[in-house]
Amino acid sequence: MLDGKILRDAVGKYEKDMIAFARDLVAIPGFSTTEEKVAKRIAQEMRKVGFDSVKFDKMGNVIGTLGNGKKKIMYDAHIDTVGVGDPKAWKWDPFKGKFEKGMIYGRGATDQKLSMVSMVYGAKLIKELRLEGGYTYIAVGSCMEEDCDGLPLLHLIQKEKLKPDYVVLTEPTNLQVYRGHRGRMEMKVVTKGRSCHASAPERGDNAVVKMSYIIQEITKLNEKLKNDKFLGKGTVAVTAIECKTPSYNAVPDECTIYLDRRMTVGETVDTSVKEIQALPAVKKFGAKVEVLQYEATAWTGLKVGQEKYFPTWVLPESHELVSSALKTAELVHAKKQTASKWVFSTNGVATAGRLKIPTIGFGPSNEIYAHTVNEQMAVEDLLKAAIFYAALPQYLVVERAK
Repeated sequence: MLDGKILRDAVGKYEKDMIAFARDLVAIPGFSTTEEKVAKRIAQEMRKVGFDSVKFDKMGNVIGTLGNGKKKIMYDAHIDTVGVGDPKAWKWDPFKGKFEKGMIYGRGATDQKLSMVSMVYGAKLIKELRLEGGYTYIAVGSCMEEDCDGLPLLHLIQKEKLKPDYVVLTEPTNLQVYRGHRGRMEMKVVTKGRSCHASAPERGDNAVVKMSYIIQEITKLNEKLKNDKFLGKGTVAVTAIECKTPSYNAVPDECTIYLDRRMTVGETVDTSVKEIQALPAVKKFGAKVEVLQYEATAWTGLKVGQEKYFPTWVLPESHELVSSALKTAELVHAKKQTASKWVFSTNGVATAGRLKIPTIGFGPSNEIYAHTVNEQMAVEDLLKAAIFYAALPQYLVVERAK
């Protein structure tokens, strides 16, 4: 049985190294498709702590492997971030890697470059305490997740043929075990009309006016969407609108709206599209409904893309991965734990949603800081997460094999 004190003492020896690594990662900008320098800094640290293998795949994901056991446990942190927004809104330089009173501040501190620190030093603990055996520890720093969640792990598993038996997502969970979240998709709705001079609008057919009826029906659709006891309710929101018009003195002949659709249990891309297509105003005006596509070029030069549909997923609380994760979390916190869920979407839409690989989440920091000018990471969280990542395979694989 694992000894929590031994683990805490062991990780404590690496606190200064972990802080230095974390500050370096925050200080290197790495927006989606521009993660090269971040990935290479991670690879450097992986080699330093003694991973057996460190490599990059064709998309630019960095992969460190430790051990060669039959069961493969993949830990994932996406290493890209959103932008900084208005620089004047920050109280500190978002790329300085500020460290003060046990906290690290800056873009990517919470979401989620710094989880990589715990994953890398989790491997260091495994080596130092000789916890190898029966499993392979795979640490992945994935690219482009902020732009298209799931895409990097779909590439790694389907194209690079690195298929794990279990996946641990290290997005922020406030050091709790998470076992699912709602899915999401992005759609657009287009209405067509006929342009004319705005001084005589009756001569034309206003595409924006048509769309106004559709928008009202979409908003009202929220009242009818499914609700799940664990994941919550499905939602749909109009997030952007645009039109084509010859001038501000002309009736527009085309209008487009964009929708964010969050899907709970029982809702899919097909059911969600059909719900919009079935709206009376959509039928009346012959509006076209489409699922958006994502296309981009990775920092390696590889062209990638997929439909912007990200499936709902839930892992049953009775699953061995969840029960093992809860036992590991109890070791970390020294008290009983229960599993929860994310509000937002993660790479689990690929591993669990599309590929049906058992997936859970456990990450340092609180999601309330994600994408804000207050992004922060407690060093204590990094230490505890490293303990969790090192200890989980003992409960999941080693103890079960005895």
